[in-house]
Amino acid sequence: MSTPETVGPDIELPASVARQLRELLPPDRLLLDPADRLAYGYDNSRRVAMPQAVALAATVDEVQALIDCCREHALPLIARGRGTNTTGATVPIHGGVVLSLERMNKVLRVSPGDRLLECEAGALNGDVQREAAKHGLFWAPDPTSSGYSTVGGNLACGAGGPRAVKYGTARDNVLGLRAIAGSGTRLKTGCYTTKGVVGYDLTRLLIGSEGTLAVITQAALKLLPKPETTRTLRAAYRDVEAAAAAVARLMAQPETPSALEFLDGDAVQLAQAHRDCGLTADCGALLLIECDGSHAGIAAVVAAVSAAASGDGLIDLRAARSEAEAEDLWAARKALSPALRSLAPKKVNEDVAVPVSRLPELIRGVAALSKQHGIRIVCFGHAGNGNIHVNLLANPDDPAQMVAIEACLHAVFRLVLSLEGTLSGEHGVGIDKRAFVAWEIDAATLSMMHAVKRAFDPVGILNPGKALPAPPA
Repeated sequence: MSTPETVGPDIELPASVARQLRELLPPDRLLLDPADRLAYGYDNSRRVAMPQAVALAATVDEVQALIDCCREHALPLIARGRGTNTTGATVPIHGGVVLSLERMNKVLRVSPGDRLLECEAGALNGDVQREAAKHGLFWAPDPTSSGYSTVGGNLACGAGGPRAVKYGTARDNVLGLRAIAGSGTRLKTGCYTTKGVVGYDLTRLLIGSEGTLAVITQAALKLLPKPETTRTLRAAYRDVEAAAAAVARLMAQPETPSALEFLDGDAVQLAQAHRDCGLTADCGALLLIECDGSHAGIAAVVAAVSAAASGDGLIDLRAARSEAEAEDLWAARKALSPALRSLAPKKVNEDVAVPVSRLPELIRGVAALSKQHGIRIVCFGHAGNGNIHVNLLANPDDPAQMVAIEACLHAVFRLVLSLEGTLSGEHGVGIDKRAFVAWEIDAATLSMMHAVKRAFDPVGILNPGKALPAPPA
């Protein structure tokens, strides 16, 4: 396994700031020792930088006081959940104070009749799901890290997951937020109704902003009724093009799958090695399809989805025979990302997205770039959204491969944009894609975004160096 990459200096905290922070928080919730701080200096991107201090706030008033303190001293402040993001979005590359919201983890209330759940930002996605399930409800975002990622983190990066194809991402499933801007202003956005058009939509603006505009402290989540039953189908295809064409057919018909996952040939073999799924050697691509609905109507849904999945290149189409078999299929899919680390020490995982109708072109183009640059690329992901995880694999000890992987990555991004796609479907920008944002967003629009950033965070203390490229001098 590769060593984490250090991406920031270890800067000493001024004594005057340390004294002020000690006045704001008790000793057990203010971490100044290097050994304690280090644990909050990295995330799942495998990058690390030392924060100057770590603050574990327990109340909104403490969050307010910390923001005011950092603004007074022009000290960076990086809000953090559990550090599960993969883009370096919570790595304190300029030092400063890491504000962990892990102590603000309460589910405050559930209102089943309103399909509403209010929680603090540090509540775990899994805890929210358990509370909602008591009332026959669920919250749509279900990232792979749902068992241990926080709601605040899910909102900061605009998380989705397999269910997003039918039920939407974080932006589609939040009614309102409470947050504190970098200016120190307390904000209450949105409303408690599913209809509401009074004022600007600051809720959707803050979701996906990676903590660069405001620190989210509380959320009112929109819940959905749990379906009565689900069915899992597995469709094996001759090659990736046949599978991509099937995705376009599936998304063009009325019965939307509740999940539609794509695995290319390499990913299929990894899944098979992880857990025997009975896949044959001639399987060049796989779709995992989940359907949900009522007991009375599920057969019709499965029939419609099966008809759309059938076509040229289909090798085998079968339904999971039991709940255990369905769980095995999903376990194999979720194991793919960590399994890839065993194939090559260097793994670049991109979560690009294109319109579903352009998915066959994306798959063809990525295969051509793999051959052109001599870089192995493994693709899998949320095909129903056109959101594919493109994994570029290389040996960091091979200088030629490291040059090739960068050129190949740039070519992948250009391909995605030429297909009217986006450079990130759900992982966010963080450090990884900041340099490429201007490839997707024109200068005039970026200028307006920088103006929004200044309005929310005039001193520029909130998570500097993330999400947007630096404004022109």
